[in-house]
Formats: sequence, C-alpha cells, structure tokens
Amino acid sequence: MAKVKIATDWLAACAGCHMSLLDIDDRIVKLLELVEFTSSPITDLKHPPKEGVTVGILTGAISNTHNIEVAKQMRERCQILIAVGDCATFGGIVASRNLVGTEAALRRAYLETESTVDGVIPDSPELGKPLDRVTGVGDVVKVDLFIPGCPPRADALFYALSELLAGRVPVVLPPEHFVYD
Repeated sequence: MAKVKIATDWLAACAGCHMSLLDIDDRIVKLLELVEFTSSPITDLKHPPKEGVTVGILTGAISNTHNIEVAKQMRERCQILIAVGDCATFGGIVASRNLVGTEAALRRAYLETESTVDGVIPDSPELGKPLDRVTGVGDVVKVDLFIPGCPPRADALFYALSELLAGRVPVVLPPEHFVYD
C-alpha cells in the first residue's frame, strides 16, 4: 500500500508548531510507516511536489507576499490543508503587529531598538513585501482543518493525522480531552 504523502511549511512563525509535530515522540515511528513527508522547512525539499500530496500542513501567519505565494502553492498541491497553531488559525502573536502598523513595527525592530547601530530595514524580493495586516491562512486560501494552540499539543496533531489516515474527518477537541503523561 502506498504511503500517504504529507508536505509541511511554515510562514511567519517561530517553529514551535513544527516542534510539536516532532514532540509526538516515538509515535512518529508508527506514523512514518504510513506516511511520507515529501517536503518541510527542516528538510532539503522545500516545496510540495508538483504531482501533489494528500495532506498539506501550514504553520505561521500570513504577513507578507511570499507567505501568500507559499499558502496558495500548498493549497493547489494538497487535497486536505491543515492550518496548525494560533498564527495559522487567526494570525496569533504575529498579528500584534496590526496594533501599531507595519511601518512602525519595522522601524522599531530594525532602526529604533536600543542595540541597533546603523540599522537597515531589510528589503529583498526573497523576503516578500510586508502586508498592511497580518492574518491567518484561512483569509488567503481554503483551509479544511484548523488546529489552534501556541503551539498545539503534540497529542492534538497526532490525533488529527491518525483520524485522517483512518479515513475520518478529525473533530478538534478541547485540550482537556487529551491525556498527558
């Protein structure tokens, strides 16, 4: 039986959600018997394959034009798209930039900090153009499943993937449902 193909990527994020995926611990070995991770930010392959994957996982907020491109490509190349974490769900902590505006946030971060000497606001096509507002992934593309949390519990991620592998649509349950050791 062919393995289910999964692609992951992160947008404007801290990598905590991908750490939660790794935090499923020894269950990842069982998972790897059933799935193939085709691309991720922590492997050499950075983009989902053109022939597509069954499950796409995005973490992080939409904060620049590059994030929009990545989200659209993932949506085009996956059957089921999962937005993982508060940033992907509604913008999370990254969206705090919306309180002061993009220009003010960039000025403070790169020019006005107490430790800055000869600061420069980065400007490169590789970074993408900052958006006026930070949003969740669902504001840009259709998302099939949201798994909130900062970061979400490893058990919640394992549960969702296990349900999908069993051919069921996962129901996101409150944290008290999961038993933690």
